[in-house]
Amino acid sequence: MNRDALPADLVPASELAHVSARAPRWQPGLASPHHSEVFAEGGEASGAAAALAFAADALRTGSAAETEDHRALLWVQDRAALKLGGRPYRHGLPEAFRHRLIHVVCESCEDALFALEEGLRCRDLAAVIGEVAGNPKALDFTASRRLTLAAERYGVPLWLVRLNAAHDLSSARMRWDVRAAPSPHPRWNRDAPGTPAWHAELFRARMHPPGTWILRDDGLALVAARDARDDAAVHENTTPYPLGLAFAAGDRSLAPR
Repeated sequence: MNRDALPADLVPASELAHVSARAPRWQPGLASPHHSEVFAEGGEASGAAAALAFAADALRTGSAAETEDHRALLWVQDRAALKLGGRPYRHGLPEAFRHRLIHVVCESCEDALFALEEGLRCRDLAAVIGEVAGNPKALDFTASRRLTLAAERYGVPLWLVRLNAAHDLSSARMRWDVRAAPSPHPRWNRDAPGTPAWHAELFRARMHPPGTWILRDDGLALVAARDARDDAAVHENTTPYPLGLAFAAGDRSLAPR
């Protein structure tokens, strides 16, 4: 096939390594994709906290950051996720979201997916966060693709938190593994709680190579410190970088991990 005859989002296999080498590293402040997934353990609340930090960073750097944004944040949980992590605590949310949260609890994953898709179709929402436990059959690639299409069509970003879930096929543009990390000691009072921190591994992304960071959000900005030791392990186990597979497939990775 002639190179010029390929669709814009397809790259010949011979060029996959070059695409991988040219891909920029992720960092806070970059334009965020409309559909991301965050995998986390159900008992430590890291997934939801990191999703909130990603959402806050995206809204700070997006077009809405130029003017004060009063749109609501939709947070959807299925019943299993609610049992694992509990309800959002309004006073513990970032101040930007504290007084504009819409919280929805659904009995099943099917109902949660319906609520998420309806939320993504509403441009009066600043962002949508979802929490789903495990690997329910309803959350297959088709359901994931529907969420991606809705988020990209209507411009409402989605962070779907997958609690106690195995990596499966998904059309999410970015996929993270997140766990709690030690907080740095406060400067003036070492006995006070430190800034929340997370160990975050980006293991799938359409436009970025994999990497590992320690993330912190002090309410003013999302800060990311690279973890070079974990990055080396990621690259050692990834040959060639699967970004090329994502391009080759058009909209998804050919493998869940």
